[in-house]
Amino acid sequence: MNVIWRTLLTIWHAKAMLRRRGPIAPTAVGRVRITTLPTDLDLLGHMNNGRYASLFDLGRFDLLIRTGFWDVLNEKKWYAVVASETITFRKSLELWQRFTVESRLMAHDDRSVYMMHRAVVKGEVYAEMIVRARFLRRSGGIVPHEELFAALHRPDTLSPLAPWIAEWAAASALPSTRGEAPSVWE
Repeated sequence: MNVIWRTLLTIWHAKAMLRRRGPIAPTAVGRVRITTLPTDLDLLGHMNNGRYASLFDLGRFDLLIRTGFWDVLNEKKWYAVVASETITFRKSLELWQRFTVESRLMAHDDRSVYMMHRAVVKGEVYAEMIVRARFLRRSGGIVPHEELFAALHRPDTLSPLAPWIAEWAAASALPSTRGEAPSVWE
């Protein structure tokens, strides 16, 4: 439950930054300062592996708001969903340790946008997560990227999709929601 307060504070701060400084470029790196709290810890005394994804959401909210995506999404009745994600851990975050969540839109393919999140302490990467997300319409269907960037009044300046990201996306994909996906253990 404590992440809800962090989320609300992050949203409030990002909206204030947007009002004061205007929108940042879609390719900018967003940064959110966080402290590891007792409620973030697992039984071993370091940040729980599941908590990283929740705290990386704060970076995603910050970046969506500060680029102007958030307002466009709400106006158009669009929303983003995470299709897949993977995280790699390098070092543990300990109690009361301050770190920065760095977030950046990396690339896109014909259906998804790819974002990178990092937990960084004094310039050193402790953990890194890649997220594949889709923008959907509340009325149904995927929002084409041309329409997304046109609604933002921004050119598509994201880098081409790196081959390793395309391979990861293909390897981690599950069947379409329209197809069957039986749980069979072999």
